Amino acid sequence: MGFLDSLKREKNETKTVNKQVSEVQENTSDDLDEPVVIVRDVVQPLEDKIESKSLRSYEEKEPVKHVVGQTKIIAIINQKGGVGKSTTAINLAAALGEMGKQVLLVDLDPQGNSSSGLGIEKSAVQQCIYDVLLADEPIERVIIPDVCPGLDVAPATINLAGAEVELVSEMARENRLKDAVGSMRGRYDYIFIDCPPSLGLLTVNALVAADKLLIPIQCEFYALEGVTKLLESMKRVKSRLNPTLDIYGVLLTMYDNRTLLSKQVVDEVRGYFGKIVFNTLIPRTVKLSEAPSFGQPITQYDPKGKGSISYIELAKEVISRG
Repeated sequence: MGFLDSLKREKNETKTVNKQVSEVQENTSDDLDEPVVIVRDVVQPLEDKIESKSLRSYEEKEPVKHVVGQTKIIAIINQKGGVGKSTTAINLAAALGEMGKQVLLVDLDPQGNSSSGLGIEKSAVQQCIYDVLLADEPIERVIIPDVCPGLDVAPATINLAGAEVELVSEMARENRLKDAVGSMRGRYDYIFIDCPPSLGLLTVNALVAADKLLIPIQCEFYALEGVTKLLESMKRVKSRLNPTLDIYGVLLTMYDNRTLLSKQVVDEVRGYFGKIVFNTLIPRTVKLSEAPSFGQPITQYDPKGKGSISYIELAKEVISRG
């Protein structure tokens, strides 16, 4: 009986599902011999309405309307994953672009989150930063201009995943990115490098290429975990490869003012790093998590939200630091 009961239940469920598409009702009136068919609209799943950015060439870039001063190359780095590196790279770069600055965002993470988070369809990218590092392509050939106002992107694809191994046997392997982005000095006010969550050769390339480091730190229990090793790597690169390298600022991300833990982490980080910690705290918001899935920075996706206001304030701090 149990087996027959289950068959009956499945049959009834099938009827219920079919009734969601079209429902047949018998008219009880003696005047009508045929049933009345009532057709209901079937709700289709929401289609992906995200339009990928058109992959224009650098030669099609909009003319720059101001005199570009000294270019600042800043690597956004933390060997710990999930601390908001790509989120900060996208939204800080976009906020500065909307303030009239010329910004280049170099996606050095094989996951390519900064590229996809700005609406770039990675499968349509013909050449990426991998070709710059290992095929000696000029970086102008991979830059996608005007992804947002004032913001250009040198994208990453999955090809970059093999770069760590392939760079090992290359000559001057630590200087590949420095030579590439160095040619863009004078064309941009800021060049941001979104680094992978590791201390491999890609990250070393970023440390050598950068003037300063911006370190996002999550307001969680293990906030400072791994930062010590990052600082040690920075000191080694500074002593041997890049004497001018220093910390530009420490940014506290995913701050929740409802928890005592977040406030304790803020106090701990500010006690450790001192004045180089930005005053702006990046809050934990749903909108910041949603924006990349729509291929937009938070300043476009939710311009009046807490996340957008925070990154605009951070951009003002960056400008004031020079």
